[in-house]
Amino acid sequence: MKKLLIVAGEASGDLHGSNLIKSILEIDPSIRLYGIGGSRMQSLGFNAVFDSKDLSVVGIVEVLAKLPTIKKAFDRLKNILDNDMPDAVVLIDYPDFNLRFAKEVKKRNIPVVYYISPQVWAWRKGRVKKIVRLVDKMLVIFPFEEKIYKDAGLDVEYVGHPLVDEVKCSLSKKEARERLEIEYDKKVIAIAPGSRESEISRIMPEILGAAKILKREIPDIEFILPLANTLTRDFIERFLKDIPIKIFENKMYEVMRASDIAIVASGTATLETALMETPMVVVYKVSPITYWIGRMLVHVAHISLANIVAGKRIVPELLQNDANPSKIADEVLNILKNTDIYNNMTAGLKTVREKLGKGGASKNAAEAILKTLNDKGSRG
Repeated sequence: MKKLLIVAGEASGDLHGSNLIKSILEIDPSIRLYGIGGSRMQSLGFNAVFDSKDLSVVGIVEVLAKLPTIKKAFDRLKNILDNDMPDAVVLIDYPDFNLRFAKEVKKRNIPVVYYISPQVWAWRKGRVKKIVRLVDKMLVIFPFEEKIYKDAGLDVEYVGHPLVDEVKCSLSKKEARERLEIEYDKKVIAIAPGSRESEISRIMPEILGAAKILKREIPDIEFILPLANTLTRDFIERFLKDIPIKIFENKMYEVMRASDIAIVASGTATLETALMETPMVVVYKVSPITYWIGRMLVHVAHISLANIVAGKRIVPELLQNDANPSKIADEVLNILKNTDIYNNMTAGLKTVREKLGKGGASKNAAEAILKTLNDKGSRG
């Protein structure tokens, strides 16, 4: 029986990991899958020696509080390498942890496949040389990433973006509202504040302040929130004492379909919202020190994946001090009250899906990973 160790350290990694596992098991149901993953991966029979929700954190300063937990997970994986050696290791995103772990894997001469590249095009470009030393096969999800690794001499394959297959909703706006029990003639705003408690604690008060302003401007407005599977309803409800917001579990795409506009924390959710073609305002807030360090290291024109893929600013981004109630509310109202802006944004979002291709990423990645496994077996 072949053994595949997978490391997915965040909510988005759990999502992509679960789709990858489905595709792997469709091709070869006998493979034993274990490592670090979340509830989606575990529901498919993945043996998680550590839950990814315990490792999810954003920000350079914020990670310090998690260091003991991160070290515990790292040591547990090293123990597996020595006592239950896998035939190959698949690393999904989560670069600071995964690149360190890749070094341990390479010491033991185990093949390393990296699925969903570190964003070397955005920051710390020098990591490419390190990645070439540590990774045997890179599977990238954005077309422009392939050339970066090819030029560096790494075996690389563009497999497509997994969200193209994942983000689908067959319901019309009317049907989505009926399913969520929302009146059709109301203005509806989705709030997607992120998947990590630390980031939500920073940005949620600002979003709720904006919601109060919007409620004054549009009294019958409805707010709905898709709950990330890394969070509990109790945690979110602590923030919602002053304004009514309906919370929906496991209904991200129905919520976005039902909404006129969304306020979204920067991250994977911005791309999910873009693929649903729902206009949005992107917000982002970390500790001042993390932001200052990030400004020194990050070299991109945009922070939201929707704008990065589009190659231009199609949705507004409010960062740090600009992510305040007044500016968030102003951007939302500007989009809602200006038909041209609204329609132009919707048209721009359509191009995002077009640029990400026709899908099949998880199947393509699974085939590449299994080829690596089989190649290792044929080499003995």
